[in-house]
Amino acid sequence: MALFSDEQLALGVQSGCSDDFTLLVERHHALLLGFMYRLTGGDRLLAEDLVQETFLRLLARIDSYRYPRPLKPWLYAIAVNLARDHYKLADSRHTDSLPADIDPPAGSTPETEYLASESARQVAAALQSLPALQREVLLLRYFQELSLNEIAQILQVPVGTVKSRLSLGLQRMKDEVRRTKAEE
Repeated sequence: MALFSDEQLALGVQSGCSDDFTLLVERHHALLLGFMYRLTGGDRLLAEDLVQETFLRLLARIDSYRYPRPLKPWLYAIAVNLARDHYKLADSRHTDSLPADIDPPAGSTPETEYLASESARQVAAALQSLPALQREVLLLRYFQELSLNEIAQILQVPVGTVKSRLSLGLQRMKDEVRRTKAEE
Protein backbone atom coordinates (compact mmCIF):
# COMPACT_ATOMS: atom_id res chain seq x y z
CA MET A 1 0.00 0.00 0.00
CA ALA A 2 1.38 3.37 -1.02
CA LEU A 3 1.94 5.97 1.65
CA PHE A 4 -0.01 9.13 0.88
CA SER A 5 0.80 12.59 2.18
CA ASP A 6 -1.67 14.42 4.39
CA GLU A 7 -2.38 16.73 1.48
CA GLN A 8 -3.20 13.82 -0.85
CA LEU A 9 -5.48 12.33 1.81
CA ALA A 10 -7.24 15.68 2.14
CA LEU A 11 -7.95 15.62 -1.58
CA GLY A 12 -9.40 12.13 -1.13
CA VAL A 13 -11.61 13.37 1.71
CA GLN A 14 -12.81 16.20 -0.54
CA SER A 15 -13.77 13.52 -3.07
CA GLY A 16 -15.79 11.70 -0.42
CA CYS A 17 -13.35 8.93 0.51
CA SER A 18 -14.04 8.11 4.15
CA ASP A 19 -11.00 5.80 4.27
CA ASP A 20 -8.74 8.80 3.64
CA PHE A 21 -10.38 10.66 6.52
CA THR A 22 -9.85 7.61 8.75
CA LEU A 23 -6.16 7.56 7.80
CA LEU A 24 -5.81 11.25 8.65
CA VAL A 25 -7.42 10.69 12.04
CA GLU A 26 -5.23 7.66 12.75
CA ARG A 27 -2.12 9.57 11.68
CA HIS A 28 -2.73 12.68 13.80
CA HIS A 29 -5.00 11.68 16.70
CA ALA A 30 -2.35 10.67 19.26
CA LEU A 31 -0.08 13.67 18.66
CA LEU A 32 -2.98 16.10 18.62
CA LEU A 33 -4.36 14.58 21.82
CA GLY A 34 -0.97 14.96 23.53
CA PHE A 35 -0.82 18.58 22.44
CA MET A 36 -4.34 19.34 23.63
CA TYR A 37 -3.74 17.50 26.92
CA ARG A 38 -0.82 19.77 27.68
CA LEU A 39 -2.61 22.86 26.39
CA THR A 40 -5.58 22.19 28.67
CA GLY A 41 -3.38 21.69 31.73
CA GLY A 42 -3.82 17.93 31.91
CA ASP A 43 -7.60 17.78 31.48
CA ARG A 44 -7.87 14.50 29.56
CA LEU A 45 -11.62 14.63 28.98
CA LEU A 46 -11.51 18.19 27.70
CA ALA A 47 -8.52 17.35 25.47
CA GLU A 48 -10.38 14.37 23.99
CA ASP A 49 -13.47 16.50 23.35
CA LEU A 50 -11.42 19.21 21.66
CA VAL A 51 -9.57 16.69 19.49
CA GLN A 52 -12.84 15.12 18.39
CA GLU A 53 -14.27 18.54 17.61
CA THR A 54 -11.08 19.41 15.69
CA PHE A 55 -11.57 16.46 13.35
CA LEU A 56 -15.27 17.24 12.97
CA ARG A 57 -14.41 20.83 12.00
CA LEU A 58 -11.75 19.60 9.59
CA LEU A 59 -14.33 17.38 7.93
CA ALA A 60 -16.93 20.15 7.84
CA ARG A 61 -14.47 22.60 6.27
CA ILE A 62 -12.60 20.22 3.97
CA ASP A 63 -14.09 21.88 0.88
CA SER A 64 -12.16 25.05 1.75
CA TYR A 65 -8.85 23.14 1.69
CA ARG A 66 -6.66 24.08 -1.30
CA TYR A 67 -3.99 21.64 -2.43
CA PRO A 68 -0.96 21.76 -1.85
CA ARG A 69 -1.46 23.85 1.30
CA PRO A 70 0.17 21.95 4.21
CA LEU A 71 -2.61 20.22 6.14
CA LYS A 72 -0.88 19.79 9.51
CA PRO A 73 -0.66 23.52 10.34
CA TRP A 74 -4.30 23.93 9.31
CA LEU A 75 -5.32 21.04 11.59
CA TYR A 76 -3.41 22.51 14.56
CA ALA A 77 -4.85 25.97 13.86
CA ILE A 78 -8.34 24.50 14.17
CA ALA A 79 -7.35 22.83 17.46
CA VAL A 80 -5.75 25.97 18.93
CA ASN A 81 -8.77 28.08 17.99
CA LEU A 82 -11.15 25.56 19.55
CA ALA A 83 -9.14 25.62 22.79
CA ARG A 84 -9.09 29.42 22.80
CA ASP A 85 -12.85 29.53 22.19
CA HIS A 86 -13.43 27.07 25.02
CA TYR A 87 -11.57 29.27 27.50
CA LYS A 88 -13.33 32.42 26.30
CA LEU A 89 -16.70 31.08 27.40
CA ALA A 90 -17.89 32.77 30.58
CA ASP A 91 -18.94 29.50 32.20
CA SER A 92 -15.63 27.79 31.45
CA ARG A 93 -13.03 27.69 34.19
CA HIS A 94 -9.43 26.77 33.43
CA THR A 95 -7.81 24.74 36.19
CA ASP A 96 -4.11 24.29 36.67
CA SER A 97 -4.13 20.55 37.21
CA LEU A 98 -0.87 18.82 36.57
CA PRO A 99 -0.38 15.56 34.73
CA ALA A 100 -0.23 12.61 37.10
CA ASP A 101 0.99 10.05 34.60
CA ILE A 102 4.71 10.82 34.52
CA ASP A 103 6.64 7.65 33.79
CA PRO A 104 10.07 7.22 35.40
CA PRO A 105 13.00 6.34 33.16
CA ALA A 106 13.96 2.66 32.88
CA GLY A 107 16.57 1.45 35.35
CA SER A 108 16.12 4.32 37.74
CA THR A 109 16.24 4.20 41.52
CA PRO A 110 13.47 5.46 43.79
CA GLU A 111 15.55 8.55 44.52
CA THR A 112 16.13 9.40 40.86
CA GLU A 113 12.47 8.63 40.10
CA TYR A 114 11.40 11.10 42.77
CA LEU A 115 13.79 13.79 41.53
CA ALA A 116 12.74 13.24 37.91
CA SER A 117 9.04 13.36 38.75
CA GLU A 118 9.53 16.44 40.91
CA SER A 119 11.43 18.17 38.08
CA ALA A 120 8.71 17.18 35.62
CA ARG A 121 6.06 18.60 37.95
CA GLN A 122 7.98 21.86 38.28
CA VAL A 123 8.32 22.17 34.52
CA ALA A 124 4.62 21.33 34.03
CA ALA A 125 3.65 23.89 36.66
CA ALA A 126 5.92 26.51 35.06
CA LEU A 127 4.41 25.76 31.66
CA GLN A 128 0.88 26.17 33.03
CA SER A 129 1.82 29.48 34.65
CA LEU A 130 2.63 31.00 31.25
CA PRO A 131 0.20 33.19 29.36
CA ALA A 132 -1.74 31.08 26.84
CA LEU A 133 -0.02 32.58 23.78
CA GLN A 134 3.45 31.66 25.06
CA ARG A 135 2.31 28.21 26.24
CA GLU A 136 0.88 27.45 22.79
CA VAL A 137 4.15 28.31 21.06
CA LEU A 138 6.25 26.26 23.49
CA LEU A 139 3.99 23.23 23.15
CA LEU A 140 3.92 23.42 19.36
CA ARG A 141 7.69 23.84 19.15
CA TYR A 142 9.01 21.42 21.77
CA PHE A 143 6.27 18.82 22.17
CA GLN A 144 4.88 18.74 18.62
CA GLU A 145 8.29 19.53 17.07
CA LEU A 146 6.85 21.94 14.52
CA SER A 147 8.99 24.46 12.68
CA LEU A 148 8.77 28.17 13.38
CA ASN A 149 7.11 28.66 9.99
CA GLU A 150 4.49 26.00 10.73
CA ILE A 151 3.76 27.58 14.11
CA ALA A 152 3.41 30.98 12.44
CA GLN A 153 0.88 29.46 10.01
CA ILE A 154 -1.05 27.77 12.80
CA LEU A 155 -1.27 30.89 14.97
CA GLN A 156 -1.57 33.25 11.99
CA VAL A 157 1.22 35.50 13.23
CA PRO A 158 4.61 36.49 11.77
CA VAL A 159 7.61 34.24 12.45
CA GLY A 160 9.15 37.07 14.48
CA THR A 161 6.17 36.98 16.84
CA VAL A 162 6.62 33.22 17.24
CA LYS A 163 10.31 33.74 18.09
CA SER A 164 9.45 36.47 20.57
CA ARG A 165 6.78 34.37 22.33
CA LEU A 166 9.14 31.41 22.40
CA SER A 167 11.95 33.45 23.92
CA LEU A 168 9.72 35.13 26.51
CA GLY A 169 8.03 31.83 27.40
CA LEU A 170 11.33 30.03 27.90
CA GLN A 171 12.66 32.84 30.07
CA ARG A 172 9.50 32.92 32.18
CA MET A 173 9.61 29.14 32.61
CA LYS A 174 13.26 29.28 33.72
CA ASP A 175 12.45 32.05 36.17
CA GLU A 176 9.46 30.13 37.56
CA VAL A 177 11.46 26.90 38.01
CA ARG A 178 14.26 28.84 39.75
CA ARG A 179 11.74 30.58 42.01
CA THR A 180 10.09 27.26 42.89
CA LYS A 181 13.45 25.64 43.70
CA ALA A 182 14.48 28.62 45.83
CA GLU A 183 11.27 28.27 47.87
CA GLU A 184 12.00 24.64 48.71
